[in-house]
Amino acid sequence: MSTVDTPRVRMTPERRREQLLDHGVRLLSTRSLDELSIEALAEEAGISRGLLYHYFGNKQEFHRAVVARAVDDLVAVTAPREGEDLVEILTESLEAYVDYVVANRVGYASLVRTAHGGDEHLRELYEQARSALTGRMFERAGETGIRSLGYDDTPATRLMVRGWASLAEEVVLGWANDPTAMSKDDLLASLAGSLFGALDAAT
Repeated sequence: MSTVDTPRVRMTPERRREQLLDHGVRLLSTRSLDELSIEALAEEAGISRGLLYHYFGNKQEFHRAVVARAVDDLVAVTAPREGEDLVEILTESLEAYVDYVVANRVGYASLVRTAHGGDEHLRELYEQARSALTGRMFERAGETGIRSLGYDDTPATRLMVRGWASLAEEVVLGWANDPTAMSKDDLLASLAGSLFGALDAAT
């Protein structure tokens, strides 16, 4: 019996670029931005460097695109589910954040360092992620939002939550480097407790 070869489906440029970004994000999980090169992505994707430069004009544009995708992934995996128990939902989102940082420790730490460096575009992406992550508890309206815990949405509470986010980021990165310091459950409890302490300080 003869067989008929299935014709190859040619990917659109947009889909091909998305696939390359998938490769880039995967590489970023185990290396710093400085180590994330066009050459490394070309080898990972099995294509020529010239083709990559067709999709990403230079290394800086490539880095920015990969970081933008990584930020989108972080915001997505930590998205809170629907529900009324805000404390439980918060703990679940914190756990998702911890898991993400652990799985992408090297690249995430590099992004944090770079965001405080000289690349304005990467700093903006970092700030967008920070705002998205911290703004969620204020965006949940009515009785299921922050008011159900006895806190008002004020400039002071938002300021303290942003400060807490910096603390949480440093603690989680430290724990990812040395998880023997405390158990994961204790880490999550400490992060939640420090958040409520920050909110209490703002009232």
